[in-house]
Amino acid sequence: MTNSLLLRRAPRSPAVFLAAALALAAGLAGCGGNDSEAKPKAGAGPAVPVLAAVAETRTVPLRLRAVGNVETESSVAIKSRVDGQIVKVQFKDGDDVAQGQVLFQIDPRPFQTQLRQAEANLLRSQAQLDYARGQETRYQDLLAKGFVSKEGYAQVRTNLESAQAAVAAEQAAIESAKLQLQYATIRAPIGGRAGKVLVTEGNLVKANENPPLVVINQISPIFVSFAVPEQHGPAIRAAMGERPLPVTVAVAGKSVTGELAFVDNAVDPATGTLRLRARFANDQRLLWPGDFVEAALTLGEESGVLVIPAAAVQSGPKGSYVFVIKDDQTVDQRPVRVSRSEGDEALVGDGLAPGERVVTDGASRLARGTRVSVKPAKAE
Repeated sequence: MTNSLLLRRAPRSPAVFLAAALALAAGLAGCGGNDSEAKPKAGAGPAVPVLAAVAETRTVPLRLRAVGNVETESSVAIKSRVDGQIVKVQFKDGDDVAQGQVLFQIDPRPFQTQLRQAEANLLRSQAQLDYARGQETRYQDLLAKGFVSKEGYAQVRTNLESAQAAVAAEQAAIESAKLQLQYATIRAPIGGRAGKVLVTEGNLVKANENPPLVVINQISPIFVSFAVPEQHGPAIRAAMGERPLPVTVAVAGKSVTGELAFVDNAVDPATGTLRLRARFANDQRLLWPGDFVEAALTLGEESGVLVIPAAAVQSGPKGSYVFVIKDDQTVDQRPVRVSRSEGDEALVGDGLAPGERVVTDGASRLARGTRVSVKPAKAE
């Protein structure tokens, strides 16, 4: 027998195995638990802070909105009506000019010379007319006494009529020379804002030559042109026949109101839209030709409309919905039908009742049954 000891595993009793099995079963039972107790209850956990608003029934304007283009009422390309040299420009680029204001002066001396020549020709023709009239008077007496033939008197009469025609022609030449002299001074045919001066002093110009000397755009009043879907045409024409229809545009943070002035007599078949034009006084010069603005045409008012903030409306795969806050401070996801928008507000057709509260901020953290806490709205 050696010094090393041989260790043998002692046999275990059935009672030991039974105790171990019971302990293992108890542990598994504690880990598994009941499925209903493991799931969180509705409204469990911390409340999600949100902002809310109450659905209200109000009277709201009935408006049509469209993107429009600002158009000048009158635009004139100034051209010379006579040939000559520009000797003076009496305004600067971008100046406001009044109707009748002198813009350009063409050298008037050639036209003054033509006028004096026409006046001298008139004096000569007038003298010839006086002589022919005296001759006709004498020959008429001689004809009555039988001292001249009828043919001789007819010749004198013809000379008188020729002298009268010459005087009339010279008078017309004087009027033409005066008109040419008048055209040498170029005046603004309308009031408005001048563009860049395209022809400066010292240049020779020709009548009706391109490019123009300058372009003047009338700024006040001014038009905004926009298009609306053709199905609104009957309502617009009916309302326009009853009262002036206001049109509002927002420019530089300010609201400018004008009046609908024109409804086109045909629908554009390519776009299915009806062209409208609104007239604005534009005294503050906020509207500028070529600007793009959003125009809102007010047709009337709708009463008894359910209104909520547009921020409360969410979009999902099945359409629009809102989160409604229930009495137990949990939310319900409610589908709604939005008939249209009016500024920052949405007009709800179906899905809500007056007085219900909807979440306007914080909806991204919500699901059906989430508990919420409504924060006070920030002061404007």
